[in-house]
Amino acid sequence: MNAFLGLMQRHPLIFFHLVTAVGALLLGLFMLLRRKGTRSHRLLGWVWVALMGGTALASAFIRDYHLPNVFGYTPIHLFTVTVAAMLPLGIWYAGRGRVDRHRKTMQRLYIGACVVAGLFTLLPGRFLGSLLWGGPMSGIAS
Repeated sequence: MNAFLGLMQRHPLIFFHLVTAVGALLLGLFMLLRRKGTRSHRLLGWVWVALMGGTALASAFIRDYHLPNVFGYTPIHLFTVTVAAMLPLGIWYAGRGRVDRHRKTMQRLYIGACVVAGLFTLLPGRFLGSLLWGGPMSGIAS
């Protein structure tokens, strides 16, 4: 718990990214398991879009110069570009009544940008992975 309080104080952008990403992960799972097309689905869908958008926006400003990178951008930043392109497309599909394409786009976004990107983020040697598993960077947030 102290690590996350330290993270909030010393790295507020990373803390924001973590909170919105975990929120998107949990809400997204709930959304995938519940009934679709209801008023609450649309409302919670907009909340999920905001969480995903916030996560992607924050990640655009997070740099990692320890891993192979180009100006601090690592391969995991490709998920940022993917979300920036696919999230509006998924919304567009829903607005046009193309429910099947909307469903596929949002499911793929959830799996790729929440689950897969989240797993990459938690690898040892990555900032959040080091916080979780301990390691050379674990003292950064404390």
